[in-house]
Amino acid sequence: MKKIIALCICSCLVFTMTGCTLGDMLKEYINNEDTAVQESSVEKHRVYMDEITGTLVDFTGSQLTMESEEQTYTFDVSQATLECADGMITGDEISVIYEGQLSDTDTSMVKALKVADEFHQKTQLKERTSQGEVLNLTPNTITIRTKKGKTVTFPVTGTEQYYQNGLNVGTWVYVHYKGTISRSTDGGTTVLNASHLKVLSISDIEPLTVPEPTPTPVPSEDTREEKDKEKQLHAAIQNISTNVLTVLSSGSNASLNIDISQIPAYFKGGVAPGSYVNITYTGELKENTLEGITILGVSSEDPDTMAERNFSFTVTGTIVGSTANTVTIQTSDGASVTCFTEGAQNSSTGGLSIGSGVRITFNPVLSRESNIYTSLKIEDA
Repeated sequence: MKKIIALCICSCLVFTMTGCTLGDMLKEYINNEDTAVQESSVEKHRVYMDEITGTLVDFTGSQLTMESEEQTYTFDVSQATLECADGMITGDEISVIYEGQLSDTDTSMVKALKVADEFHQKTQLKERTSQGEVLNLTPNTITIRTKKGKTVTFPVTGTEQYYQNGLNVGTWVYVHYKGTISRSTDGGTTVLNASHLKVLSISDIEPLTVPEPTPTPVPSEDTREEKDKEKQLHAAIQNISTNVLTVLSSGSNASLNIDISQIPAYFKGGVAPGSYVNITYTGELKENTLEGITILGVSSEDPDTMAERNFSFTVTGTIVGSTANTVTIQTSDGASVTCFTEGAQNSSTGGLSIGSGVRITFNPVLSRESNIYTSLKIEDA
């Protein structure tokens, strides 16, 4: 009994010397327990961020497929930002930055935040060349048959094109591009998939060299008859179908079909509808007809010399995918075109949702090396 009383007296002395009461000690114990529980809770809800690098295999607008260390991964990138200098080009080395933890190749439990060029790229994208005969040309695609009999459809939105001797089915051209051509998704051996490349230029001569324009003689020295003098018609591109360029001249309501199969044609910013061309001709041009004139050549506006507010290069289609800063549209001529949306004037009413039809005005100068186009204006199609 004496020992118990002595122990209690010692305990009271300890509390008194430290300035603590029994209640204080209990509070401290409880607070320590709460802190431990909170730290445990934080640990359970800690967000893990990581990065995986590899080679881009495919891109649908909202999903990408990549290969890394002989494994294939498919990421939902609908909430991610795309920050690749070359765009989304098959064969390019990319990094996907995500939150969460990967389980083998299962990406369903992670959230992709950003897709960027791989910082420590081992191989740079090289310029490649394919040669073949033209089967079809549209505003956004060109289809050729190669020397080996393979059929390839290249995306050509905003691509520089020069046909020195004119363009027709069977014309042999050189296609310069970056990226990797793969087999068709249907497993065919004669049809190749080039839908996510960046085409740099197309020409029927190698290398692409556009001659300087012939100086216009001083009027007083020009003794030719009026009908033989070279004149120019300024017109907006409406469409192109292989060798037939459809334009609308200023102040006219009727379209004109220009046969470019036998004349030089140069499109520095591609054949995007809405952009303008100058048609050089001789003879007397009558309203809504090309009868009585001889067309000598067609040349587009130079986008490098234009102010951004004057751009009228457009691409039209249905939205099939989107990310935090891009939309991807499917055009009527079968091309898949991805455009940045940040900073664009957007008057579309569909909220850039999948299935909406839009017309995008873009700047071809800012997409010379990338297959993602810089949007200036987005509106309903």
